[in-house]
Amino acid sequence: QVQLVESGGGLVQVGGSLRLSCAASGRTFSDYAMGWFRQAPGKEREFVAGISRSGTSTYYAASVKGRFTISRDNAMNTVYLQMNSLKPEDTAIYYCAASRSIGVVTARNRYDYWGQGTQVTVSS
Repeated sequence: QVQLVESGGGLVQVGGSLRLSCAASGRTFSDYAMGWFRQAPGKEREFVAGISRSGTSTYYAASVKGRFTISRDNAMNTVYLQMNSLKPEDTAIYYCAASRSIGVVTARNRYDYWGQGTQVTVSS
């Protein structure tokens, strides 16, 4: 069992930045690929960014590429999402997730554990 707790969400103006954190506990963190997803009201949960177990490989949704950066610190059992140049359409609940799969995982159904989410609101 892996427990995931997100933090760092909040209200930010258009063009601003936020850094989300996700602290993991329960199992060996470096055994899991990690990802960030988001869900806006009335929409499906969508992939945002993923990172491999070692952190050497990453992948981003087209909508956030160049603005968001995913990283991880295996010594601290934490994955981060640095979000810059935020837009109103980035408003959503952001979830981190852990997958036992190898490589970077983009498919929602390949993730085994999920956090409770943190709200990000971008105001214009």
